[in-house]
Amino acid sequence: MKGNSLIIIPTYNESENIELIINKILLLNDFNDVLIVDDNSPDGTSEIVSNIKKQNIDRIFLIVRDKKKGLGSAYTKGFKWALDKNYSYIFEMDADLSHDPAEIIKLKELLIKNDADVAIGSRYLNGVSVVNWPLSRIFLSYFANIYVKIITGMPIKDSTSGFIGYSRETLSSLDINKIKFNGYAFQIEMKFKLWKKNFKLREHQIIFVNRKSGKSKMDKNIIFEAIFGVIILKINSIFKIYE
Repeated sequence: MKGNSLIIIPTYNESENIELIINKILLLNDFNDVLIVDDNSPDGTSEIVSNIKKQNIDRIFLIVRDKKKGLGSAYTKGFKWALDKNYSYIFEMDADLSHDPAEIIKLKELLIKNDADVAIGSRYLNGVSVVNWPLSRIFLSYFANIYVKIITGMPIKDSTSGFIGYSRETLSSLDINKIKFNGYAFQIEMKFKLWKKNFKLREHQIIFVNRKSGKSKMDKNIIFEAIFGVIILKINSIFKIYE
């Protein structure tokens, strides 16, 4: 049976995590299909997904790109695929088990009940709910979100969250080809543009657990993109350039 929701998971060298995260999603029994967008991982991530897909041909889907192109472009690829396949609810989540798949049910409930058009898994809604991050990274993330809130005016405490559910209507309202950014700034850009279109953005508290296996993809370029990207988004919004 075709699910009414799709969970998009970008991967690059996630062979240690990908089977476990897919199995956790399948066990939810909540009509969720999974699309893996793999950037030609040299560690064999796509081969693992292909083997799982053989036993779940109608629920697991795989796109393998020719090279590493980044998080934002992987999601936009997935968004286009999801809209073309007429999914009602489309989710983003990480492959490294930092996001608990069980929270998908709660995020989807917000969308189904029309309590939100964009449901955000938030690390900072009620204090800080991050496990096993060094204090320096918690400070960087927490104050980065305060910075985003001040610059953009968005009433969101975790604008860099990558655990998000969208209704079909929200994604259909955007020109996906005009999404500019690729790292954390991509997450901010998506929320900002949809907020400017007066969609309802609502946060749901989650517990974020730092990866145990594999290597983080964050680097200084992603941080710089986010810092300056926020300013660009704000300036563009003043001139009504936020479609």
